[in-house]
Amino acid sequence: MKVGFVSLGCPKNLVDTEVMMGLLAARGHEMTSKPEDADVLVVNTCSFIDPAKQESVDTILEMAEFKRTGQARRLIVTGCLVERYRDEIQRSIPDVDAVLGTNQLESIVAVCEGGQPAPAVEPYLYHEFTPRLRSTPRHYAYIKIAEGCDHPCSFCVIPQFRGRFRSRRFESVVAEAARLFAEGVREINLIGQDTTSYGEDLGLRDGLALLLERLAQIETEHPKWIRFLYAYPNRVTPKLLDTLAAHDALVKYVDIPFQHASAFVLKRMKRGGCGDQFLRLIERIRRTIPGVALRTSFIVGFPGETDRDFEELCQFVEAARFDRLGVFSYSDEETSESFHLPDKVDRRTVYHRKRRLLALQRRISRANLRRLVGQEFTVLVEGPSRESELLWEARLATQAPEIDGVCFVNDVEGPAPQPGCFRKLRVTRALDYDLIGTLVGHAEPQRRRTSSPFVVLDARRAQRPAAIGL
Repeated sequence: MKVGFVSLGCPKNLVDTEVMMGLLAARGHEMTSKPEDADVLVVNTCSFIDPAKQESVDTILEMAEFKRTGQARRLIVTGCLVERYRDEIQRSIPDVDAVLGTNQLESIVAVCEGGQPAPAVEPYLYHEFTPRLRSTPRHYAYIKIAEGCDHPCSFCVIPQFRGRFRSRRFESVVAEAARLFAEGVREINLIGQDTTSYGEDLGLRDGLALLLERLAQIETEHPKWIRFLYAYPNRVTPKLLDTLAAHDALVKYVDIPFQHASAFVLKRMKRGGCGDQFLRLIERIRRTIPGVALRTSFIVGFPGETDRDFEELCQFVEAARFDRLGVFSYSDEETSESFHLPDKVDRRTVYHRKRRLLALQRRISRANLRRLVGQEFTVLVEGPSRESELLWEARLATQAPEIDGVCFVNDVEGPAPQPGCFRKLRVTRALDYDLIGTLVGHAEPQRRRTSSPFVVLDARRAQRPAAIGL
């Protein structure tokens, strides 16, 4: 059969999609990026916040049209939306033939072939021997090192359908990373709902630091980048920071969602801490890792957030001078603990607070990037730009794929650029979130390429900003 996938949401969801595609390919089925050619259509959904739920529903309905007008015989819905609305999906959208939750990925072959899914008997987490068909460009990949979460954040529903926190075996992650590097991958991004808790359930102290140190020691024929995403503030240890500073292969990038700066709001979120504590942590990070880029995200409009709380958040952002920042409007999820909190903030106020915070960060980002003009940095060349056929795109180590800004290449000195190679970029201009520059120097020697595991997903995915895990 030909199977077409649409993967929605964050990189963690994308890895689940790649695992399902791998299981189907191992069975002999073919993947297609054209839904009109597919015999089976699969939509891997996200339902973390209201916009994600709406996008998931809209995409299911869109794929249902292909089932009515094309050659598709089955429509399968998987992922987080199933965990929350399994019965409603099947009752409201009769074109859906089967649904699979986040712990039923291994049933994808059975349901695509017309069978019934096996019940989920335990939380699912793939390993190094699980077939996986990567959908990212050849030169970078994601590795999920853990699944689930034990934090009690009152706004979050992830633990309800992803389960309790559980780590992959240490050597399983190392083996997968070594294989990916051997295949020509230049950048590996470690992901999980809470990567900084990695190894705690395995009895490892500072497990993430130990894992990063081991991954940095993997011998490769080419330079490599290794980053991790989604750090929990009180899990950022001195050992972790020292490890990041000690190895060139570990990119100097820390993604640490603080969610707010007001002690009152953070207490209601069941996260704890306050802006002053976070500023001390930021100062320690920057002191330990010179040149580090800091990314964070915030929720505005949380129940009970007053004008004073929001002003405190703005002052914190002004003081912290983050390199990257995402802002989410509070989403009142009916199964979250915060759904029952009083003093809800009206939508108009939330909208204006979000706009103001983003405007503040735009000024900070522009000032940060302007300081880079005239300097040269190593970049990873992505390929021709989607913005214009006259431009190429590249990324600094401090720009995570699909999340942060990019470097637009408008001139080349020396050999023509090649996707997936490291080059030097001379920055000539700074925009609000992106850089413009010239590639300089010699091209990186090319190793012989093996057959690509690359499978293009539905083309619309490339046009969506990736959701950022809170």
